[in-house]
Amino acid sequence: QVRLVESGGGLVQPGGSLRLSCAASGSIFKVSVMRWYRQAPGKERELVAGITNGGSTNYADSVKGRFTISRDNTENTVYLQMNSLKPEDTAVYYCYANLIDHGSTGNYWGQGTQITVSS
Repeated sequence: QVRLVESGGGLVQPGGSLRLSCAASGSIFKVSVMRWYRQAPGKERELVAGITNGGSTNYADSVKGRFTISRDNTENTVYLQMNSLKPEDTAVYYCYANLIDHGSTGNYWGQGTQITVSS
């Protein structure tokens, strides 16, 4: 059974930094794209950043220059380094992976981790 387990959330002051991690485990043959999404109270879930197996990245305009997504393919892990955090970054952050396990492709989500940016 495939699982995505996130870690690294918490409370941080404006201007601070946090690093999120998400590890995929289980009978995984190959992980394709990995992404971070977030959902603030009363808002729809939005894409924050994505990274392909080859390392190509994309970012939401609101986080460009502040957030960096990276991954370790040997560990099936994706990271999100968040710098210069703002109160509007407060949300539950979710990890997503498109991967192949047991011969079929599927989409998987982590349980979510809360990020609160407040003084």
